[in-house]
Amino acid sequence: MNDCEITKRRRKSCQACRFQKCLRAGMMKEGVRMDRVRGGRQKYKRRGDSGLSLYMKAPDTHPVKSNGNKVISQLLLTEPAPLCATPDNSTNDDNLKALLTLCDLLNRELLVMIGWAKHIPGFSALSLVDQMALLQSGWMETLVLSVVSQSLGYGEELVFAGNLRLDQAQCRAAGLSDLYTALRQLTTKYQQMNLSQEEVVTLKAMALANSDAENLENAEAVQRFQDGLHEALQEYESSQHPAELHRAGKLLMTLPLLRQTANRAVDNFCRLHLEGRVPMHKLFLEMLDAKI
Repeated sequence: MNDCEITKRRRKSCQACRFQKCLRAGMMKEGVRMDRVRGGRQKYKRRGDSGLSLYMKAPDTHPVKSNGNKVISQLLLTEPAPLCATPDNSTNDDNLKALLTLCDLLNRELLVMIGWAKHIPGFSALSLVDQMALLQSGWMETLVLSVVSQSLGYGEELVFAGNLRLDQAQCRAAGLSDLYTALRQLTTKYQQMNLSQEEVVTLKAMALANSDAENLENAEAVQRFQDGLHEALQEYESSQHPAELHRAGKLLMTLPLLRQTANRAVDNFCRLHLEGRVPMHKLFLEMLDAKI
């Protein structure tokens, strides 16, 4: 078991062994861009053979029928522990080292986020096509919100991990000045609102649910998924912040700014890739491509 010969010619003979080999070797799908497949992006996505689909085949949880604070309690329980950055020692250039380390960290965060999404109450009840559509559309918003929430209370620094904090000068030197500005603007917004951990995890789920995903297979099911999270936030705010009648609405109004910040992040990493300065993992590139 798990010892099949996996070659270019035989790579489709045993998906399980191919998957295990990919995990051991750090490889992802070596296919062409989505928009270069005959039939276009939509056909490619619906075939379910993208790098992302490897992680979406088997849902980890059953649909959770719950409401209000029970939903938020579930989100708190399944919130992943923060990852540590792995410093890249392949170069003596501190600025390049920061970029290499950051890209490696974000790729690992992406993998963790895909697993986390399957634990969001109601997510695994969606079709595989719609799960992938939401992830491909909203993944960067979720990663950005993770960075922003970790950066609350750390002044001018952006906290990508406990051992990877970058200030404005470091971001400027690494070519991420505009991304720093966008992330700091969003961090300041949430800092002023004194965001709680319950609100953080709910906003992360809502950022994924409220993404502008196109070509959904069952839009009504996705709408029910969104409604469940909205109701959970509303109930939480009513019980925890009864004096702030419009707090839930104010939080929802931050989602467009979150999306703008995520788009800025996508632009920055696409630029880095085009410049050839930083190697990026295949799945990360595939997800960037889906956001363009």
